[in-house]
Amino acid sequence: MDVTVVGAGPVGLVLAAELALCGARVQILERLAEPSEAMKAGAINVPTAEALDRRGLLPAAEQVQREMLERVGSFARTADDQPPGGGRPAPGPRFTGHFAGMVLDADLVDWSDPDLAAHTAVDGGKLVPQRELEELLAGHVARLGLPVCRGVEVTALEDTGDGVLVGTTAGPVRTGWLVGCDGGRSTVRRLAGIDFPGTGPELTGHLAVADIADASMLADGWVWSARGAYRYGPQPGRVVTVEFDGPPADLPHARLRSRGGTPLAPVTLDDVQTSLRRVSGTDVTLTALHGAATRWTDNARQAATYGAGRVLLAGDAAHVHSPFGGQGLNLGVGDAMNLGWKLGAVVAGWAPEGLLDTYDAERRPLGAWVLDWTRAQIGVMRGDAKSAALREVVADLLSTREGATYAVKKISGVTQRVDLPGDHPLIGRYVPDLRLGDGSRLVDHGHGGGFLLLDGTPDGTFARRASAWAGRVSFVRDDHATPTGVLVRPDGVVAWASDTTDLTAVTGLEAALHRWTGAPTGSPEGEAVGPVGQVG
Repeated sequence: MDVTVVGAGPVGLVLAAELALCGARVQILERLAEPSEAMKAGAINVPTAEALDRRGLLPAAEQVQREMLERVGSFARTADDQPPGGGRPAPGPRFTGHFAGMVLDADLVDWSDPDLAAHTAVDGGKLVPQRELEELLAGHVARLGLPVCRGVEVTALEDTGDGVLVGTTAGPVRTGWLVGCDGGRSTVRRLAGIDFPGTGPELTGHLAVADIADASMLADGWVWSARGAYRYGPQPGRVVTVEFDGPPADLPHARLRSRGGTPLAPVTLDDVQTSLRRVSGTDVTLTALHGAATRWTDNARQAATYGAGRVLLAGDAAHVHSPFGGQGLNLGVGDAMNLGWKLGAVVAGWAPEGLLDTYDAERRPLGAWVLDWTRAQIGVMRGDAKSAALREVVADLLSTREGATYAVKKISGVTQRVDLPGDHPLIGRYVPDLRLGDGSRLVDHGHGGGFLLLDGTPDGTFARRASAWAGRVSFVRDDHATPTGVLVRPDGVVAWASDTTDLTAVTGLEAALHRWTGAPTGSPEGEAVGPVGQVG
């Protein structure tokens, strides 16, 4: 086996799929016998939705959003919202998110801001909760023919230099590479001896969907009290509680049990009800839970390294933090997209020197930012007088057009970038919505993975010079393209772009191809590339 991925959550599923598209032999090991029913993330951000779009999964995500809108009646569309004559649905409601429980007003946001306006094609596919996302990705993985081995727990590992020998409850596994996507209490990280520094927990949170006998006792939205905060909504029965009197009392014991592979004790109806009564100051009664409730803290840690030898980490195995701002799931999917094609290139044997090292270098700064973004929200949410005063100041800023727009851009992920060489403003950013002359979008041509080169030169100069990499790069011609040329990595990051066709542009393209796709596979004077819509 070329790669063994531990963990069948969204991160592990995305990573395995990306590796398979590179031709790697992949298997997934999952400790749980069945997919988790626990309540987790409620939506995805723009980079995650665009990752689905790049693999042809946006229509499925849009269907999930339509179903969610029907479930959340206050946001449901009416028939008047549908476009005449069919076609793509009209844009749905603007989901802005919140900062420290302060919901951002969509009417204040400057949606014409260039960063936001450049990424609207996925607006209909962002309201995708984690459980539905896992189902969608499981179907994707199944279509790729990848085995998911459930009920198998990792118990030991040995990096032999040319591979990894993995001990599991189902017997030993020999694999070329091992990637831990097994969550914040990662067994792979622990067995690999990778440190996990950061800040310890100071609060306890609960998330659940429940039947509530007297829901009128609860206010809609976020409410603060001396004992904590809670939110009721936006869908019926959904409650979130936050208590600032310390982490769960059994945290050390829970940590020990998790190291032994024993699942942590489930969150009970009484746990959620007790917490909700405490922070709301009511005697509200919960009568049933829908699915598994979750308990969480503001534990914020980042692995000392995302890779040690042939053992790598992604998702919560590499970083944990509180769920405020909805960044965790998206951060993990970004890890998987970044690592997948790079490790796939190493397995395939064509990776340029140092390519795998760029995984840690590119993803670590974003992970560190997310940890601080969530820590900042905890700082303004506490029930003490100083935090309450700070919350008023932050609320004032977020009630301005500039403040709301800034926060929405950060939460949505549209400003994320990688530090890459080149002076074009697109380089290092996620590729924007580039629509082509035939009505298609550039991402429509990349569902099978690999690099995409958009060539807008009249004579196909860029595609001709890049044809030596034809086995790794697909070419799309559009004589009216703006910019004139764009090279997009498999993870959606723009590796090169140019508004000109001069020698400097050609030289920059060839440098980017060598940097990211390795040595050429053929002659640069290869077969000419067809017009827009034809992909080589």
